[in-house]
Amino acid sequence: MKAIKFKLVIIALFISTQMMGQKKTLYDFKAKTIDGIEFDFSTLKGKKVLIVNIATECSLAPQLKKLQELYEEYGGDDFEIIAFPCNDFGKQEPGDNVEIKEVCTNKYSITFQVMEK
Repeated sequence: MKAIKFKLVIIALFISTQMMGQKKTLYDFKAKTIDGIEFDFSTLKGKKVLIVNIATECSLAPQLKKLQELYEEYGGDDFEIIAFPCNDFGKQEPGDNVEIKEVCTNKYSITFQVMEK
């Protein structure tokens, strides 16, 4: 019985060690864009990436213009902004993806990547 317990402990340690060695990075994930297209974060390798929560009905939403200015100045080959709409903080992003995209495009002229809500 002791030999079985010892083997089980060794197996458990081996499995947990293997799992700990498999840490995920940003580049291991995929998400859908606001248009429903799968976006593979591995395409961002070698770039600096700023990931932000956005809420178009938040009192801080005008900062989206500043993010766009930042993107226009530095975006492209070396820098990307990825925005995730979020309704978890004060219900300030109640719209669906179509409404969010419309506000981001028409009101704030956003050209950086916005993901689906």
